[in-house]
Amino acid sequence: MRGRSSAATSLGSALHTSRCMFNMAFTMPGVSVSAAALSASHHLLCLAVWALIIGKGAAQEIEVDSQNLVTDDVVVVEGEVATISCRVKNNDDSVIQLLNPSRQTIYFRDVRPLKDNRFQLVNFSSSELRVSLSNVSLVDEGRYVCQLYTDPPQEAFATITVLVPPDTPTIDANKDIVSDGEDVEFTCSTTGSKPAAEIKWLKGDQEMQESTGKVEEDPREEKLFNVTSKLVLKVSYRDDGLPVTCQVEHPAVKELQTMKDLQAQRYLDVQFKPQVKITPSYPQGLMREGDTLELVCTANGKPQPKLTWQRLDDEIPDRAILTDNLVIESLNKTDNGTYRCKAFNDVGESYADYVLFVYDAPTTTPPPTTTTTTTTIPTISEATPPTTEPSVHDSRAGTEVPRSVDHAVIGGVVAVVVFAILCLLIVLGRYFARHKGTYFTHEAKGADDAADADTAIINAEGGQNNSDEKKEYFI
Repeated sequence: MRGRSSAATSLGSALHTSRCMFNMAFTMPGVSVSAAALSASHHLLCLAVWALIIGKGAAQEIEVDSQNLVTDDVVVVEGEVATISCRVKNNDDSVIQLLNPSRQTIYFRDVRPLKDNRFQLVNFSSSELRVSLSNVSLVDEGRYVCQLYTDPPQEAFATITVLVPPDTPTIDANKDIVSDGEDVEFTCSTTGSKPAAEIKWLKGDQEMQESTGKVEEDPREEKLFNVTSKLVLKVSYRDDGLPVTCQVEHPAVKELQTMKDLQAQRYLDVQFKPQVKITPSYPQGLMREGDTLELVCTANGKPQPKLTWQRLDDEIPDRAILTDNLVIESLNKTDNGTYRCKAFNDVGESYADYVLFVYDAPTTTPPPTTTTTTTTIPTISEATPPTTEPSVHDSRAGTEVPRSVDHAVIGGVVAVVVFAILCLLIVLGRYFARHKGTYFTHEAKGADDAADADTAIINAEGGQNNSDEKKEYFI
């Protein structure tokens, strides 16, 4: 607009000048000019003035366009320093100034009219005006104006965006103590972030998917956001002691230490019924009369389970020593039987059995292997009990005892095989004897006494006829 008004002013001056010159020529004494000549001269003069004005305006436009004013948007974390740079290419010493979003002048060349000490001049030259803004807050957000005083003036805009990191998150659970197989719900909340923060869940080192999430505007500041996330877990006894971590992620947080500060943890406290296992500590191998037996009972559960020993269908020997382990000295065959270790706590109970067999002499052939099984009693609570793997023990054949060849067993096996073969042969012989026989016909009766084949045929035919003629009657 300023360029157009300037051009209009120049045009008016030129027209006024041409009109004056025309009037002077018309009133000069001793000069006679025809009306047509005067009109033509007047038109030529106007065209010349117009050409001069248009040429000057075009030159000004080329000069303005060659002076490119540029700047950049700024993203800054609240409390840090933002820097605005107004840059000019091919400046002809035109004035550069910086305005705030309210169009107030911050810097005019290297002079700061605005009384805000947070703005400081970083660099000033004919090609750049660079200003820093310290301790940035949300009120400093907006569009700042770089202005170049040309004809017409040029403007470029730099938008400052302020990031606000979230507050330290908090994590809560609907249950402090949970039983094996139950569900527990965790809630993580963080406030005062811009833009809205993201929440990530971890169980141990495993990332978990959140159940629900919610983002709301902070009632204290409309530009800030509060974020809440919930996680529902079905826990097992293996999760006891694992940390559940609520981790907040935000573009304003980049340093590792700061990221660690933006997380909260809760440790899982899972109660579960005991898992019982019996292990023979001594001796290793076969149990013989006179040996000392020690059975170690281990139970894993929460709360810590209590242990008891019992002998099924009989009493534990009086000489036995009972603690968490069972020790029986001077074994004899009367100690044979099943020994049970039972563990129980507030969640439930379970037990493991051990079958003892005592040999009377080192040369005694060991009978078949006896195993030890673990049995689990159904839990009192509704929680799913942990899987109990049965432990297998051999009280009569140790892994350290060398194996010897049992000739009696081998002889018995050979005898059984030979007996089976003989029985098979007898059955086959009787079968073939029953189905074997000589079959006679009367087709060639009378042919046995013939001297040659022809006579035999004739005799056979005659015999056939005779047989036909022979008839018997029964009354």
